[in-house]
Amino acid sequence: MLLAAAAGIVHGGAQAQTADSYRGSVAQHKATAGELPLSLDDAIQMGLKNNLGAILQTTNVNTAGGGKLQQLQALLPTITGTAQDSVSQVNLQAEGLRIPGFPAVIGPFGYTDFRATLNQAVLNVSSLQNYLASKHNFAASKLSAKDSKDLVVLTVGNAYLLCLADAARIASLEAQVETSKVSLDQAIQNHQNGVSPRLDELRARVDYQTQEQALIAATDRYRKDEIALARTIGLSLDQKFELTDQVPFAEFNAPTMEAAMAEALKNRSDLKAAQQQVTAAEKSLSAAHAERYPALTAEVDYGAIGVNPGNSYGTLNATGKLSGPIFEEWKLRGDARIAAAQLEQARAQLNNLEGQVRADVKDAILDIESSQQLVSVARSNVDLASEALKEAQDRFQAGVADNLAVSQAQSSVAQADDQYVSSLYQLNVAKLSLARAVGVARTQYKTYLGGQ
Repeated sequence: MLLAAAAGIVHGGAQAQTADSYRGSVAQHKATAGELPLSLDDAIQMGLKNNLGAILQTTNVNTAGGGKLQQLQALLPTITGTAQDSVSQVNLQAEGLRIPGFPAVIGPFGYTDFRATLNQAVLNVSSLQNYLASKHNFAASKLSAKDSKDLVVLTVGNAYLLCLADAARIASLEAQVETSKVSLDQAIQNHQNGVSPRLDELRARVDYQTQEQALIAATDRYRKDEIALARTIGLSLDQKFELTDQVPFAEFNAPTMEAAMAEALKNRSDLKAAQQQVTAAEKSLSAAHAERYPALTAEVDYGAIGVNPGNSYGTLNATGKLSGPIFEEWKLRGDARIAAAQLEQARAQLNNLEGQVRADVKDAILDIESSQQLVSVARSNVDLASEALKEAQDRFQAGVADNLAVSQAQSSVAQADDQYVSSLYQLNVAKLSLARAVGVARTQYKTYLGGQ
């Protein structure tokens, strides 16, 4: 159940096609000898540096920046230079010319040409709109990269908390194994003394082995979750590490739904990125419509030509050109239709994301409220189950009852401990989820986990 919850956390604010990337990383260092002390802050900082999702978002920013520069070039002067040295020889007879007294072959002769050509778009509305669209796409990619840091904090924090929950469960099971061993020894001693039937011994042995099986399974799950944490933050899988932080229960005064929603709408970078993408799509549609407009360009050609560089003469040619489509109707309509569809898609995604942000905030606050109640009840159940187990053990040891009550009490203690660990984990994940939902996970995760 906990693993399923951990897998679902990442999907709250990320696109499905990128969610898996936040569970991967780029390992930067080889394993070192000994155990590496790893705090939650250390893990998050390593995740921000090495997590694959954050790295991919950074490359997306570079890609969008490159696209912006490409669109900018269409508005800037373009200057190209050429250098040409030609040598020619003409065979007049090969050309069909036979002139008496005139040489059949002329040459060789040649010339040298150095030339620079400048092209400048004086007026091109479509190119201008495309550049503006690229600017907004670049801004959106930077905002998405910023949002990815919140997702990294949520993912790494969830993986760290899951390992802490596994460790707490292992400690609880180890204590239960020891308790079951004491009960088994009592049952064996009572049976040997003839004060209890063999059924009590068999029941105690089954309880003992059941707890051992649970401990083996919990240890295996902990080791796998350690691997998942290492993969998230870029640690070598051969690196041994020890979790140094504990996140105990802390009361959390959740903000009102209205206050949290207002903060989310102000801070969520993915929402701002979606708004930029809508603006970019609007500019792209304007660019598609502007393809019908004429474009004015200027071209200046200047060079020096002659038989050699020392004997050359300058030449200059300046041209103004006005061009526009005459019959490209289906292409123009197609471009406009594609751009309109992309704008409609961007607006729909923005609308959906606004709803998702509201759902994230509401879900997180509801989870915090319910988890705090679950922690309180689970902690009370642990105390009551432990007291019932002690009383059952005392009655069995005194010989006034069989160990059926002991067996049942041990099962209740195990269940109560597991519920307490699960509810505490769910509460802390809910706090992180709220920090992500309002867009402050990267900067305020300590405050939220601390319950302030």
